[in-house]
Amino acid sequence: MRSIIVSLLLGAAMPFPASADTQTFPAPLPEETLPSVQKLPDKWPKSWVLIHDLNFASILDGKLALVDTHAVDRPLKGLVRAAQFANELVAPDRSEIYTAETFYSRLTRGDRTDAITIWDMKTLQPKGEIVLPDGKRQLSVTYPNVFQFTNGGKWALVANFTPAQSVTVVDLEARKVLGEIDLPGCTQIYPSGQRGFSSLCADGSVFSVTLDEKGQAASSGSVAGVQDIDRQPLFGTPAMVGRTAWFVSYYGMVQGIDLSGPVAKPLSGAFSVGKADGGAPQWRPGGWQVIASDAKGLLYVLMSPNGKEGSHKDGGTEVWVVDPVRKARLSRIALKGQGLAIAVTREDAPQLIVARADGVVDVHDAATGAFVRTLGATVAANPIVITVP
Repeated sequence: MRSIIVSLLLGAAMPFPASADTQTFPAPLPEETLPSVQKLPDKWPKSWVLIHDLNFASILDGKLALVDTHAVDRPLKGLVRAAQFANELVAPDRSEIYTAETFYSRLTRGDRTDAITIWDMKTLQPKGEIVLPDGKRQLSVTYPNVFQFTNGGKWALVANFTPAQSVTVVDLEARKVLGEIDLPGCTQIYPSGQRGFSSLCADGSVFSVTLDEKGQAASSGSVAGVQDIDRQPLFGTPAMVGRTAWFVSYYGMVQGIDLSGPVAKPLSGAFSVGKADGGAPQWRPGGWQVIASDAKGLLYVLMSPNGKEGSHKDGGTEVWVVDPVRKARLSRIALKGQGLAIAVTREDAPQLIVARADGVVDVHDAATGAFVRTLGATVAANPIVITVP
């Protein structure tokens, strides 16, 4: 028995002759140095976007995915935490990202803290925070217009809901809260004038506030009849062209609002995105981030052929390109799946970025509508809002 064991051990130690398979096996990968951290460029390329991953399966783990839409194999460049129904803003001139977030001392319960976290765009590391008072920040599935800049980007505006509605004014440079403005049954924040904001109200009006140098309300004004809540309700997220906010209604009517002055000014001549055959029962806008614009001022509207009562958040299978100056549809772009959010990059050759309901992110040529590439379901579990810096 002993001799058998020795023979087996000796046999195990002796190398086998190389076969044809082992001779042609590729060389092993080089050893990887850990940790391996790559630096981001001082200035992000125009093909990079932030995609908000709400992460419905674990709201605590919401995040922002920094994505290179040109990359074929490694589009994800980094992640920024964006917890508990967070909202985000980007200030490239200060190389900072801001996330309005909510935390609890026992993770899901306990003392509540609302704060604006300040992130470095080069390292994606936190560099400061501003604590918001009273735990009243609006917690809702992410909308872009509940966290906005004003005063040339020096201040931030944070929407509150308790369910009383108000806006907290924050000085980003001094890192402090300036004040709070009550809203009379109005919601969403649209920066207006030099230092102020406007909101859409439940009675169909738009309400505007001008802020003084201390962040307090200096004046206000209201314009009635901006939208017909019952017949043509507007999606709350507009596409911006300069200081004009272009809204689209649930039924496909486009309404412009001039936000350059202290009081929002609705533009005359609302118009339709157009009609098309094949709707079951009809084509209507649908999605979460349903309208976008490009550098030329063209509008892109996410459209669903299954438009009906209650379908406005279902997403769409086409994007219709509209010229608001000519008030005409220019083209239709067929998507590869059901899109929920769209955005257009500010590149010389702009790209249409589409976040789909299945988590896939697709890229189209914005000028021709041609499908360029898919980034797959690799950057976010639930991509819901796309931010173009």
